Amino acid sequence: MALSINEIKNGLTILVDADVYMIIDFQHVKPGKGAAFVRTKLRNLKNNNVLEKTFRGDEKIEEAFIEERKLQYQYSSGEMCYFMDQDNYEEISISEEIMRDRLKFLKDNLEVTVYYYKEQILYVNLPNFIEFKIIHTEPGIKGDTAKSGTKPATIETGAIIQVPLFINTGDFIKVDSRSGSYVERVNQ
Repeated sequence: MALSINEIKNGLTILVDADVYMIIDFQHVKPGKGAAFVRTKLRNLKNNNVLEKTFRGDEKIEEAFIEERKLQYQYSSGEMCYFMDQDNYEEISISEEIMRDRLKFLKDNLEVTVYYYKEQILYVNLPNFIEFKIIHTEPGIKGDTAKSGTKPATIETGAIIQVPLFINTGDFIKVDSRSGSYVERVNQ
């Protein structure tokens, strides 16, 4: 379905040069002279690259219909990650190539959102914040809690992230899966 520039909004998925993009930011511009246009920032759902594109008033934009499915992570084997569809309990395999850097935050029974376009997996979206147990970190030195230093810590999935000095082995922390950074300590 072709859209006009007036129908552009954040979160809309469109086709640009046969690739699926999501609009992450837009700005309608009406100059004093000439026709109106829209400046957009688009995220490629396949490779996560950001593109800036301007659409003129007479252009038609092709909408891409994306299907979202909730899946639960089960296990990894070889170069595949296996998930269970929450609706029909079907097992779905996704290659590590599609998972990319999100692989280090996959833990058992984690619910993810998978985006499909024409039955092809485009993108796997993890929850923004995930709680992990610290399985190894060097002990903090007494009195270091006031400083704003950090130290490396290994979380239960094997990923290493930077945490404040007061975090110890066995603590539970919340991690921002988008940036891979420490958010806060949580009580279990």
